Amino acid sequence: MGHKVHPLGFRIGVIHDWQAKWYADKHYIEFLHEDLKLRKAIRSKYAEAAISQVQIDRQANKVAVTIHTARPGIVIGRGGQRVDEMRLYLEELIGKRVQLNIQEIQQPELDAYLVARTIAEQIERRVAYRRAMKQAVFRVTQAGAKGIKISCAGRLGGSEIARRQNIHQGQVPLHTLRADIDYGLTEARTTLGRIGVKVWIYKGDILAQPKIEEVEEMPAEAEAKPAEVEAKPAEVEVKPAEAEAKPAEAEAKPAEAEVKPAEVEVKPAEVEVKPAEVEAKPAKPKTKRTKPAASRSANTKPSAPVEKVEKEETDATTEASEIPQEP
Repeated sequence: MGHKVHPLGFRIGVIHDWQAKWYADKHYIEFLHEDLKLRKAIRSKYAEAAISQVQIDRQANKVAVTIHTARPGIVIGRGGQRVDEMRLYLEELIGKRVQLNIQEIQQPELDAYLVARTIAEQIERRVAYRRAMKQAVFRVTQAGAKGIKISCAGRLGGSEIARRQNIHQGQVPLHTLRADIDYGLTEARTTLGRIGVKVWIYKGDILAQPKIEEVEEMPAEAEAKPAEVEAKPAEVEVKPAEAEAKPAEAEAKPAEAEVKPAEVEVKPAEVEVKPAEVEAKPAKPKTKRTKPAASRSANTKPSAPVEKVEKEETDATTEASEIPQEP
């Protein structure tokens, strides 16, 4: 046999809170029975008001009761007349002061208890249980739920043997603590016996936000900071004057930058001189190449032609000296 865990009780303290907010040592049993009486009286008095949840908060000498209903008009009545009647009735029932609060349910299609109650009412009116279950699944999925599971058990369809019928659509992660799963249980009272109706609705994940309290305390400090922020722009306004002086310096720097290109132009002139030296160097190998030719002619007795050249030069000089000069 499987061990079933109540989906709401399994998530209390994680994503859900208690429906009864009070603590007692000596009077625990007394307070518990008072809570049961209050819930039973409210549901019996407003059977047609679609009441989903009743929260009870006990203070010093007062009991605050919050009713979550999809039809607040039925509970409040004209001018709040029914609220006053209910408050007086509950005060007489437990003998204490009662404060009655009414809160409206915005989407009844996503409330598991109300969905289960509508299925049970249809079964009591002898509507086919399969049709009632399928219509409920369609409405819940259209409302935006991520998953739904419905289970009906008992003498379904008037059969003599009791059985259980389940319908499941979407995903219903029962083991995930952060999954927001709403659970509702009710009974359909038929002439052939009671039929239990259970509904699980998965609405999505609720992620923990531990830093919410710190954010709420910040506004008091944040109000003082704008004054400091307003003082800083005054300091920023002084800096543009310095910024105006900097462009003057920036304008002077380009002048220096213009001088540098002139220096750069001189360097290419020096570079041009070097090729001249490079051109002069190849001339020496040419002379060197002529020397071997001279050495070769030395073997062919070059001394005689040289003497003839010297003699011709001396004859030319003598002839020039012998020419008479005009007075």
